Formats: sequence, C-alpha cells, structure tokens
Amino acid sequence: MISDTLRSGNLPSVIKRIALFVVMLALGLSSAPAQEYAQWAPCHVNGAVRSDDGFHRSEAQKGVAVSTDVLLVLVPSAALIGTLCARDWQGLLQGVESAATTAAATLILKYSVREWRPDHSNRHSFPSGHTAVTFASAAFLQRRYGWAYGAPAYALATYVGWGRVFARKHHWWDVLAGAAIGAGSSYIFTRPFAKKHNLKISPVADETSIGIFASMEF
Repeated sequence: MISDTLRSGNLPSVIKRIALFVVMLALGLSSAPAQEYAQWAPCHVNGAVRSDDGFHRSEAQKGVAVSTDVLLVLVPSAALIGTLCARDWQGLLQGVESAATTAAATLILKYSVREWRPDHSNRHSFPSGHTAVTFASAAFLQRRYGWAYGAPAYALATYVGWGRVFARKHHWWDVLAGAAIGAGSSYIFTRPFAKKHNLKISPVADETSIGIFASMEF
C-alpha cells in the first residue's frame, strides 16, 4: 500500500503514485462517449429541465440536485483539509488509497453495467458516484478520527444518497451500491488515528460564545 511507502521514507515515490492515479482518473472521465451525452442531453422547457422521455424536473428536485453536487465537493474537501491541519500524512495516503479504490470501482461498474438513469439523461446510473465519494469520506473520518467527525459526515452522505434518488438522478439500488463501495473502501484502507495520538474533543462555552476544543499528541 502507499502508506507502506510513506513509512519507508520514499516520499518521491508516493508523490509519483498519487500523480499517476490523478492522470488515470482524468483519462477515464474524459473517455466518456460524447455522442451518447449529446443524444440524451437534457433540454430546457419553460425553465424546467426535460430529458428525452418527457420527464420534467421540478424546482425542488433541481435545488436538491445542486445541493448534492455541492456536497460532492464539500465533504471530501473537509476531510482533506482536516487531515492536512492535523499533519496526518499517513492518514492522507490512506485516504488517497480509499479514494482510488472508490473511483476505480465506481467507474468500472458505470461503464460495464450501463444502466439508464431514471431521467434517461445517460447510461451511467449504477452505482451512484456522488454517494460513493461522500460515504468514502464519511467512513474515512469516522474510521480515522472517530464518530465525533464521522457522524456529521455520515448525515451529509445520507442526504446526498436521498437527494440523488429524489432528483431522479439515480435509483435507490444505485445509492446503496455507491454507499457500500465508498464505505467499504475506506474501512479496508483506513486505520484509527485517535487512540494512537490521544485525540480528545470537548465542547467549550463562556458568556459570549460556544465552540469545540480539540487536542492531540504527536
């Protein structure tokens, strides 16, 4: 694993592996058949999004879909920023391994199964990538740093899964598969951090403000 390379002190090799993964992921995403997207691209009718099967996405569905797109970036970004702030380099590379496994499994299944989305916008419904990414991030936070961090992330990931079904971007089984892939990947590669570094979290408050106190040992 990449974390073994970190322990051996061969950091340039680690950086090369991360860069190689990013390039491979970018190539995989760019290989999507453009003609297929052009054929089933949604059009706009009176302010509503319509796909070729006549489905009209309501304003509520559009709003929820946008919020899931935002959380797709926000949840893993929060995990990344927290890991960097803690200077947890081993945890960072465990997160990269989890993310790589999640992305690879999701892309392979999307291009192998080729299931139509409920709105017929394309044939990449199974599994839900949004759900896989957010559950991988939530499981990483919970597994590495404990439930104090994992519980809020799991709540957001669950909302993302619900939102993808509500907005008719995915079927419910797509979401369950994505959650299993993401959480399973993080549980395979991520090891606890809190016990090793005596991580402690407690609420603090005074007459004018409230907050959270965190401490750890390096």
